[in-house]
Amino acid sequence: MQYTRTYETIVGYFIQDNPGPNATGTLLREALPARFGLIDDHPESHVRYKIFFLGRHGEGYHNVANAKYGDDAWLNYWCKLNGDGVLTWGPDPDLTPIGEGQAEAARALWETELQFGIPLPNKMYCSPLSRVIQTHKLTFRGLLPNGCKATLVENIREEIGVEPCNKRRTRTDIERKFPDYLIEDGFTEDDELWRPDVRERHDDIDIRVRTVLEMIFRNDEERVISITSHLGFINGFLRVTGHADWALPTGGVIPLVVKASLKCDPSDA
Repeated sequence: MQYTRTYETIVGYFIQDNPGPNATGTLLREALPARFGLIDDHPESHVRYKIFFLGRHGEGYHNVANAKYGDDAWLNYWCKLNGDGVLTWGPDPDLTPIGEGQAEAARALWETELQFGIPLPNKMYCSPLSRVIQTHKLTFRGLLPNGCKATLVENIREEIGVEPCNKRRTRTDIERKFPDYLIEDGFTEDDELWRPDVRERHDDIDIRVRTVLEMIFRNDEERVISITSHLGFINGFLRVTGHADWALPTGGVIPLVVKASLKCDPSDA
């Protein structure tokens, strides 16, 4: 008999869980609401539940280029290049000064909320792309206990393919640039997933999200998990767990409680 693990968002803990109608979207799309939008500060302790803090990287140079040319021109032409002679956004761009400031703002909010008892994540994962690692490093600078390190996971990357900004560096370069981070087993030297002419679909991203959730719920005893990633991965995470859509701005954080359940497939009995 085989069992399939299913995932769902448990609503009612954060304002982002049920945004409701909003004509302007200004309030409900705030990148860093007070207390990260927490409604009830009582910690969740059920063993089948985990609290996730999903952080989007701060502004990178590819975000600046996208805004410069607009979505249509970006997707149809500019995103496939490494730069325009003024801006360089590929491969694997760094944070802009604004992006660094967004990560520092997230750190300031964590520092404030820690005074009121919000739990720090006790397990941390990151995309292996530079802008994400830089965001994580700035966000949690000085807040983590000694020896606490985030793990870089291939499946936590942005939508793979076509755009050089989403092509990662070699493992050697990553280890040299970010020596304080762990790297998952099986992480290849070169980026073997990115293709210049094939872009992932939402279904492909959702498969990666499920793989990450399965890894975490199977292996991790920790209940508060930080994942610092990209909008494409975060949107996939929300789809897989049945969470409401949430257009998270750069540098934003969205918290959610996820329940993992094992369901029996009668056809395998």
